[in-house]
Amino acid sequence: MSTKLPASMDLHSINRRKFLRGAGSGLGAMAMATMLAEQSQAATTHDATVPRKPHHQPKAKSVIFLFMEGGPSHIDLFDPKPRLNELAGKPMPESFGRPITAMGTAGNTLMGSPRKWAQHGKSGIWVSELYPNVAKHADKLAVLRSCQCDGLNHAGGVSQMNTGDILSGRPSLGAWVNYGLGTANKNLPTFVSMIDEREPFGNAKNWGSGFLPAVYQGTLFRQGPNPILNTKLAPGDTPERQRARLSLLEAQNRDYFNLHPDDSSLEARIRSFELAYALQKSGPEVVDLTGETEETKSLYGLDQPATATFGRNCLLARRLVERGVRFVELYCGSGSGWDAHNDLEGNHAKWCRASDKPVAGLIEDLHRRGLLDETLVVWGGEFGRTPFNEKGDGRDHNPWGFTMFFAGGGVKGGQTIGATDEIGLRATERPAHVHDIHASILWLLGLDHLKLTYLHNGRAERPTIVAGEHMVKELWQG
Repeated sequence: MSTKLPASMDLHSINRRKFLRGAGSGLGAMAMATMLAEQSQAATTHDATVPRKPHHQPKAKSVIFLFMEGGPSHIDLFDPKPRLNELAGKPMPESFGRPITAMGTAGNTLMGSPRKWAQHGKSGIWVSELYPNVAKHADKLAVLRSCQCDGLNHAGGVSQMNTGDILSGRPSLGAWVNYGLGTANKNLPTFVSMIDEREPFGNAKNWGSGFLPAVYQGTLFRQGPNPILNTKLAPGDTPERQRARLSLLEAQNRDYFNLHPDDSSLEARIRSFELAYALQKSGPEVVDLTGETEETKSLYGLDQPATATFGRNCLLARRLVERGVRFVELYCGSGSGWDAHNDLEGNHAKWCRASDKPVAGLIEDLHRRGLLDETLVVWGGEFGRTPFNEKGDGRDHNPWGFTMFFAGGGVKGGQTIGATDEIGLRATERPAHVHDIHASILWLLGLDHLKLTYLHNGRAERPTIVAGEHMVKELWQG
């Protein structure tokens, strides 16, 4: 008897195998899609009120980012250029290239710096006369002279220094930290942003969560006696009545959220109500400086009109990290205060006077309280300023080579990293793009920027987009 199968059965067998193989692949794809959806939903509904494990052992627990908005002039503060003074009044040599800036270079000659410079500390770091108090902490500073960014104007520059992109819409660095590490306290925000004079370029987008769940966005502290809005009880109200209302509101919001799990703004609103309730007790205490000694207030410059505003914010920043806030950003000159297209002397005299003593006071206060080792202090603006003049006595924007400095939080102080050319226009040694700087800050906090991802529109997004491969390891390796 023949064992050969009929042709029809062979065809059936082949079709069945194809069907099973195809079905198996399809089931696998369905399983993968389900897993990705669950991952996305888990991230969307992630509990931001609990701490999470870092990727590796952190060197810092928190960050205080001192943002000098408008673009401080590196060649007048931390990067002396004798050659620039020699060439002052002459056209920029062709050998240095012709950058395209907001105003162009036509007819703009090189402008020297009248600063008096000195080397400070055992390390001999150069600091100009404009920052005498910060200079006293030279051995705690790592001065990075070769920063680079892509933003030619303030909107793009401020956005990129905060979010990694010159176009608004991505999560801020503080939001990524909040997403990656969660909270270290129950009664205060994990991420706080403070302004001084005006709204910064981009406003809330600079501390926003972008495509991350809205619960990770920053909380704005304003100037005045009530820096945290909407945390006071209404006249005649009681905590018990308010608690009952909030409980009812939360139950209703939860019911609605269960029907719309992708609406992360609702989850953030629920969290914000609870946080505001907690802040009614913790908020007034953290912003109440009456318990600080007069010596401490003077250390930050609260006793002088020129330094009182930013000094108060710096003191609040210390109090916040002391209580477990992970990321605090302080704007000095919010609304492009440092933007010196003309009268650089008057502009920088004002803002250096406003920030020098408070910044030095913050570093000193953190140090003597034992907090500097676990707090990363970052100083810088969205870009630097050009070596050629604008409008006769000002400087234009310079994204090709500028300076930031770092202290505490595992940073090896007393070093200068990178360099710009002879006139301070472009980074020539050890260039560090904003993405590299962000990756470095995250690394010091125990977060690997390559592993810190969030699924958005089918793409695993990360803080540094597709860059950040050149971390500034010299910051902690020396």
